[in-house]
Amino acid sequence: MTASDYRKDFPLLQNEDTIYIDNAATAQRPQAVLDAVRVFYETENANPLRGFYPLSLKATKSCESARGTVRDFIHAASKKEIIFTRNTTEGLNLVAYSYGLSHLKAGDEIAVTIMEHHSNLLPWQMVSRQTGAELKFMECEPDGTLTDETIQRVINEKTKLVAVAQVSNVLGCVNPIEKIVARAHEVGAVVVMDGAQSVPHMPVDVQKLDVDFMAFSGHKLMGPMGIGVLYGKKALLEEMPPFLTGGEMIDSVTREGAVFAELPYKFEAGTVNAAGAAGLAAAIDYLQQVGFDFIQEQELALTRHAMEGLAEIPRVHVMGSENPENHTGIISFTIEGVHPHDVSEILASDGIDVRAGHHCAQPLLTYLGVNSSTRASFMFYNTLEEVDAFVKSVASIRRRMGYGE
Repeated sequence: MTASDYRKDFPLLQNEDTIYIDNAATAQRPQAVLDAVRVFYETENANPLRGFYPLSLKATKSCESARGTVRDFIHAASKKEIIFTRNTTEGLNLVAYSYGLSHLKAGDEIAVTIMEHHSNLLPWQMVSRQTGAELKFMECEPDGTLTDETIQRVINEKTKLVAVAQVSNVLGCVNPIEKIVARAHEVGAVVVMDGAQSVPHMPVDVQKLDVDFMAFSGHKLMGPMGIGVLYGKKALLEEMPPFLTGGEMIDSVTREGAVFAELPYKFEAGTVNAAGAAGLAAAIDYLQQVGFDFIQEQELALTRHAMEGLAEIPRVHVMGSENPENHTGIISFTIEGVHPHDVSEILASDGIDVRAGHHCAQPLLTYLGVNSSTRASFMFYNTLEEVDAFVKSVASIRRRMGYGE
């Protein structure tokens, strides 16, 4: 199978006027995912977990089957460790509000990397403000590398929580999660991993990594928008208070209080996005059918081809490592004298969809001395021909902005 073979499964990609390379923001959906959502609403639509009539039981079965699919996909020990959320952001906030506020105090430290997406930074800034715990940053090298010395120095006996993305959404580098987890656990800290950019592109085994929490979004791995997952170790989740309260997350309620439901329902207040869960399961099934071996091989080939092309263009600078293998399909770049928003507009006029701005990672860009950048991000369904068109368009931008040949 080739990328062209798989493209046939994606309705939107049949539009030959669009080259979509903004996959780090959201991926496209294969027909199998669209069908799964449609089938749920056409044949299983009822409130899961709340009715004993056949349709509700069918909806419940669908939802719990999806939970099992997620458990197996990330190699969690139990379905009780899989909590459905709206997205990565909600999952990380759940940990911050439920675990962070109840476990951290003044004098404690929270270690985060300078590369974090705002979703894995702002919640910890909130915890710091409300508890008095101090935020400490692990700063990276220009290529995104976190050195052993930095990890050992910043994660110390005062550290109670470490927040880290497995893959940077700007540089595409893969962080040394095993080393970070080992050091964190050595000093008694828990690790919260942002898996938004890693789960769609590489095998993730939460038990092997030994992370304490991990969040990811369905829409970045070809699933529906509005469905995400928080993984947490069962022992930690059991001692945490609920994030939201209301329907379905209770066992019993009196005038004075409530007994909360068991895991994972304690953290799933209200009606869950059952159709989204069905679509997420279909996306995981499709991803596994394609296989990570093909995905990584194809995305590396695309990244290498793009970086080689961009390297030939004067005044174009790629951020991060010079090695395509350290980009996970993500290429952020700047063009001298041209604002990234103008770059994006010109590429869009050529039918090429990219992202421009600070990519919700302002502290990283400030640290690297860059105000904003343009980001192209590839998925296995992209083609070398699309990369060629992208590079050709980038090569024309300074001329089209009036700088001459």
